[in-house]
Amino acid sequence: MRQLLLSTLKIVVSAALLYLALRKVDLAELAARLNVSSLGWIGLAIAVTFLQIFVGVLRWREIGALCGAPLPTRQAMRFNVIGTFFNQTLPSSIGGDAVRLWLVARSGAGWRAAAYSIFVDRAIGLMALAVIVVASLPWSYRLIADPTGRSALLLVDFAALAGGLGFLLLGRLQWPWLKHWWGTHHIHACSAIANRVLFSRAHGPRVALLSLLVHVLTVVIAWCVVRSIAAPVRFDQVFQLVPPVMMITMMPISIAGWGVREATMGLAFGYAGLMASEGVNVSLLFGAVYFIVGAIGGLVWIFSAEKAARGAGPISIPK
Repeated sequence: MRQLLLSTLKIVVSAALLYLALRKVDLAELAARLNVSSLGWIGLAIAVTFLQIFVGVLRWREIGALCGAPLPTRQAMRFNVIGTFFNQTLPSSIGGDAVRLWLVARSGAGWRAAAYSIFVDRAIGLMALAVIVVASLPWSYRLIADPTGRSALLLVDFAALAGGLGFLLLGRLQWPWLKHWWGTHHIHACSAIANRVLFSRAHGPRVALLSLLVHVLTVVIAWCVVRSIAAPVRFDQVFQLVPPVMMITMMPISIAGWGVREATMGLAFGYAGLMASEGVNVSLLFGAVYFIVGAIGGLVWIFSAEKAARGAGPISIPK
């Protein structure tokens, strides 16, 4: 019952925010701006999205190996593509992670190793996103003159950065109760793994580079969408506005970020002195790109061996 209520609440949040955001746009005018050239840009955005998934696979494999959940590249790519489908269909922006966890655990890695690999992967990705936003603050402040917009940017970014640093610090602490108390020992173990990954000469530079590249590719996808409707927005503006929006969209309060992303993108464009309606337009097409990729992930899931195995018998999840 609780899960049903949470899912219903997320659906309501997505619907309400989408309604408010769509009041700012003319969907007929947006459709009229799409032409053959637009399809080329959208196709490029889809291709870059698959490249982004592959880069994420390379990072996840590095982390998974240290968590005791090694995966072949091809299998990890399949799991990530399937995850994009469930990100679009489950009532959360991280629903695909739960499915990836199940897939990795069922592949023989075990539930703990699978959960650790995905949690650490998510945490490092969020820290990399926070670093990008902090590094671009001097330019963002010149772009965003509105005091409210500046305050919101600082609050979101430094909250994420503080959370990431706190997470890493936890793994450095050697207090015995952190390792044994049920409420902290798993988080402490994940933090210790994250420290080993990031501060390892063998893995750290490669994982850091891959993590930054994942978010740069998000900006490239958004730029392709901008070009598809010839929106009057420069690449540097996209680079400064999209990462903070993605950080807010990660909050699991809606369906695949829908509604939250559109409302936040509209506000971000408005704070930057751009047309808020263009921000919503870009966000809608950006979401459409991920929806198409998710649909392809759904086909991969339907024809996968894991789907057949799931249908063959009940799933037993340890308590």
